[in-house]
Amino acid sequence: MTTISRRNFMGLAGTALPLIYLGSSGTVLAQSRQDTLRYITGGTFNSLDPIGLGASADSVVLGASIYDRLVRFERLPGSTPESFVFDYNKIEGELAERFEVSADSLTYTFYLRQGAVFHDGRPVTAHDVKWSLDRAVSGKGMGKGQLQTGSLTDPKQFTAIDDLTFQIKLEKPDHLVLPNLASMFAPIYNSKLVQKNKAADEPWGETWLLANEAGGGAYKVESYAQGRQLVLARHDAWKSAPLPPFPKVIIQTVPDASTRANLIAKGDADVTLNLVPETFAALKSNKEVRTIATPMPGGFTYLVFNTKLAPFDNIRVRKAISLALPYDDLFANGASGQGVPLFGAKWDKSPPSGSYPQALPWHTDIEEAKKELAAAGFPNGFTTKLHYNINKASFAASPSVLVQEALAKIGITIQIEPLPDAQWSETTANKRLPLMMERTFSIFPAVDYFFRIFFASGQRWNISQWDNAEVTDILAKAHYEADPAKYEEYAKRLISLVYEEAPAILLWRPTQEVVTATSISGFTTWFHNLVDPRDLKRVS
Repeated sequence: MTTISRRNFMGLAGTALPLIYLGSSGTVLAQSRQDTLRYITGGTFNSLDPIGLGASADSVVLGASIYDRLVRFERLPGSTPESFVFDYNKIEGELAERFEVSADSLTYTFYLRQGAVFHDGRPVTAHDVKWSLDRAVSGKGMGKGQLQTGSLTDPKQFTAIDDLTFQIKLEKPDHLVLPNLASMFAPIYNSKLVQKNKAADEPWGETWLLANEAGGGAYKVESYAQGRQLVLARHDAWKSAPLPPFPKVIIQTVPDASTRANLIAKGDADVTLNLVPETFAALKSNKEVRTIATPMPGGFTYLVFNTKLAPFDNIRVRKAISLALPYDDLFANGASGQGVPLFGAKWDKSPPSGSYPQALPWHTDIEEAKKELAAAGFPNGFTTKLHYNINKASFAASPSVLVQEALAKIGITIQIEPLPDAQWSETTANKRLPLMMERTFSIFPAVDYFFRIFFASGQRWNISQWDNAEVTDILAKAHYEADPAKYEEYAKRLISLVYEEAPAILLWRPTQEVVTATSISGFTTWFHNLVDPRDLKRVS
């Protein structure tokens, strides 16, 4: 167990280490600086299957480089020169050269690119697309929960008309069909390769795909050392877009943010993110690097209660904690005052609009917090644990200490236990943690989508395990609601319920802070808020 206090948190630091590339023989291989992108991440690649159950965030996002999807989002110019941000409102073909939507919005037809091949050279066909989407909605992975938000639920919806034509049928129009197909959760697999290598009792090849890839995307895996390093080589036969500029990409896991900052500052790496705010601020004056700060699309930082575990199954306990939190200090320390506060609103029964995330009436009142805790049956408080992903220590470590100090004032003793990335992914997937500090994002800017992902019963990302019957009822209605006024009414009620029952407390909307070498341009802030190597190029 790692115990953190404010005193020893400020002393955490790393020692810069040179970035190396270990070949299959274990020897260090020289790499051309111009031709190789060196990306260092605090996260861990624990799987090569982007929709495998328990795959880390980095593994999920990596899928966009290894596997094509039928379609992708376009980009807009970003907040700084030579940077971009994804455009949710514009979707273009990726593996599909073009697509058509019927007048009644119930039939989607995709025409695949001629000459597209997988990494092993086998032609990509519509039959591979059907197998891949069948797998996504039927298998044990994370695709099922995500794609159902776009009414993609049954293999019977998917048809390979011929080798290059694929079709999807819906029972009701759904505005989230194309966005879901453009997400990380609809990768196209080489079905023949998976079937050749899968275990007899695994029709979808879950185990084999953990350590092997079957893609046809812009990059193929050259070597993979789980939890340490990943080397990608460009797939020069890729047809879905212009070839990415870098023939090779080396991605290394460097958990300590200070070490990553040192590597970037010394020129030993090309791109990183999730640094401590103070370090990012200091690097702004370093002429050897480029800093990019962009509001995270759909991003939010929150304190999450596991509502199925005592004592957080008690609403009054959760409300007591909401009254004890030092919101201004949390925002100042965790976000360095950058971003958008999600506390301090003045409304009472209903929010002014149906947009979300928005500020809720969270405020600090220690005496009222003590009364609520006593009324909940804990006049002397209790002891519990607070966890966060160590990869996200830059925003979670200091606020966690502030939560620890604040709750001590009402008798609650908090033990802080950071978890390595892979362990965090596994324990949150299995819903075993009592109290969590997390930063994540909603892929799509629709309120009903947000609630279906983060607050709907049974969802992978509902780490609070909140199960509210009224929420379930509203979501079933809001999904297909065509009347904007009625949809707004549903959205407001959903937001009110979050405030009333406090399964989680959204604290602030963060900015994405990225540091690159000055020679690197093209960084794009995507809906997943991580690095897509395909976007980056080296300039003189």
